Amino acid sequence: MRTDAQRNLARVLSAAEEVLTRDGLSAPMRAIAARAGVGVGTIYRQFPTKEALYQAIVVDRQRRLAEEARALAEAAEPGAAFFAFFARVVEDATPKKIFAEALTEAGIDVKAATAGAHDIRGAVETLLVRAQQAGEVRREVEMPEILALLTAACLAAQHQNWDESLRTRALDVVFHGLRP
Repeated sequence: MRTDAQRNLARVLSAAEEVLTRDGLSAPMRAIAARAGVGVGTIYRQFPTKEALYQAIVVDRQRRLAEEARALAEAAEPGAAFFAFFARVVEDATPKKIFAEALTEAGIDVKAATAGAHDIRGAVETLLVRAQQAGEVRREVEMPEILALLTAACLAAQHQNWDESLRTRALDVVFHGLRP
């Protein structure tokens, strides 16, 4: 892909995520194109349907989360990195749900559509191991517990419409239980 096409694609995905999160899934493609500074045709050449655009947004969000986790895996403070990423995944849960539901309603299997896109589980495991080695997370905690806690916190955030204050307080309780 040409450099300018890559830039356009990145702008379209960013603008689409912003517009659709703000205005809902019925937002017109024209609004996305205007926000991205491209023509509607540019969007339709890459994404022939809104569902294809939603899928690309979900995959792009996964890519960004995986990149963030990889960067945090090199952090000087492994415990802070682990807890920051855990909180980031929970913060990302509600917007992710919006796009996943749109794909499901269109008859697209979200897990199959995004399978293998980016290994977030492996990134979480790396962060967990580093935090445990630094003495910041209890050693007996394993990935099944972390995944269960992440899932529960994400579901709670999605269904309870957590504001930042409640999310912070709830995660403090979870994090307190994970610390030695």
